[in-house]
Amino acid sequence: MFIKKNISTQFPKEERFELTSQLTRASLSIPLNIVEGCGRFTDKDFAHFLDNALGSANEIDYCCLCASELKYISEDDYLKVNQSINEVRAMLISFLKFLRSGGKKP
Repeated sequence: MFIKKNISTQFPKEERFELTSQLTRASLSIPLNIVEGCGRFTDKDFAHFLDNALGSANEIDYCCLCASELKYISEDDYLKVNQSINEVRAMLISFLKFLRSGGKKP
């Protein structure tokens, strides 16, 4: 929610249907993919949805990097988002490794 409330609101209005929209969709995609994956019957299927969530995390990071380079957000705000996204990525990667190892700690 930090991204939607604190980052995308700083973008110019003309970005509302471009970068803001993409950032919002990617932000929602992470939990939606996790939830959808939870409903699958195999770890392989679940891992596929976690891979999609990881891709969305990368997308958010790049959108925010672009916003920073375009001076839509401050470098400090980008660094905060980047730190949060790195934490989410680390959790997703750890969970993927766990699933792919057959439920054993890697």
